[in-house]
Amino acid sequence: MRVSHSICSSPMFHIVGGGLAGLSAALDLAEGGQRVTLYESSRQAGGRCRSYFDKELGCRIDNGNHLLLSGNRAAHGFLQRIGASDSLSGPGKPLFPFADLTDGSFWSVQPGLGRLPLWLLKRQARVAGTKARDYLSLLRILRAKKEATVQDLALPEPLFRRLLEPLAVSALNTRPHEASASLFGAIIHETLAEGGSACIPAIPREGMSESFVDPALSRLSALGAEIRLGHRIASLTIENGRVATLGDIRLGPADKVILAVPAWVAADLLPGLTVPDQHEAIINLHFRTPHASSTHPDFIQAGFIGVVGGTAEWIFRRPEVLSVTISAANHLLDDPDVPERVWDDIRRATGQQGQMPKLRIVREKRATFLASPAQNARRPQADFMLQCGITNLALAGDWTATGLPATIEGAIRSGSIAVKMLLPG
Repeated sequence: MRVSHSICSSPMFHIVGGGLAGLSAALDLAEGGQRVTLYESSRQAGGRCRSYFDKELGCRIDNGNHLLLSGNRAAHGFLQRIGASDSLSGPGKPLFPFADLTDGSFWSVQPGLGRLPLWLLKRQARVAGTKARDYLSLLRILRAKKEATVQDLALPEPLFRRLLEPLAVSALNTRPHEASASLFGAIIHETLAEGGSACIPAIPREGMSESFVDPALSRLSALGAEIRLGHRIASLTIENGRVATLGDIRLGPADKVILAVPAWVAADLLPGLTVPDQHEAIINLHFRTPHASSTHPDFIQAGFIGVVGGTAEWIFRRPEVLSVTISAANHLLDDPDVPERVWDDIRRATGQQGQMPKLRIVREKRATFLASPAQNARRPQADFMLQCGITNLALAGDWTATGLPATIEGAIRSGSIAVKMLLPG
């Protein structure tokens, strides 16, 4: 077998994995003048955050829906650096419309822009049926112990059912009785606790690839990085405390590696590495509706609506589709009635008329790790391999110990953290 070599006076940084963690690491390095090669096993970068043309629907869709908040500083910084900040759309203010299908009520949460929560004094800005003093319970979340679950916090109704539970399930992709309260606290700390200026929602105007992936690849190419799509790294070898080969690629003496692959792939490449090993699914349903209508003006303005008391959890109004996300969906993976129930939820929550149109169901069976206290404890630090004596290898991915659940924000941060572990000084 012929083994290629990476030989040059300056080190090469090898990024294995072209999801947002890998793209983030590659961008940090390339902008810093480092030599970078990125390897992605599929023909398309982006990992779980990607867009594609669906032949059945006859339009372009995302594999999943992602809602960014203005408090997601790493994600917004990433978009700014790749020239894609203007690719997002949203209401331009803190606005979160909800529909409760159990009683047919509608409301919109509208936090004020300042850090002082004066908006809680306005009944129309709060969750329907809540009192201002109910929101003091957010302190329980911020102070939660690592072993506590969200359910353990005994948060007050209806604030819990109508806001905090939907936020926790979507952010952690885990049901409250299992979800880590401290991870939920990390989300609250960077958003609601910072005031409405950190809670302005936005979604990609066209798609995830158009916002996060394609501009990143273009920026990396302009900086001289080498992108190898469709290039799977199936093995690595370690010699004398260093990664010596990646598949048939022999590394130079100063070369370094960032492993930014899914947790189970990292565990296969590095036997003995402890990673989260329980996962939760996410189901996304995309309904072909070129002329989506609604009787809810805040849904039109925001571009999404949260659903309480239904099978659907979040409904997104996208170009040519109404798109629904169901998180923590292991229990629904084999349920044949999900599409009909979700379309009924759409009609009741948005006022959309007509029979159920063509749809595409995307089931991500291992969308994220189960964000329980026990699984959170299995997340390795970025420099875990350095601590183990492997001097040129760092880990990245939303499953590493970022302090956040498995989110876009966490993935992008993890890439930057890995770079800092490997760069001298």
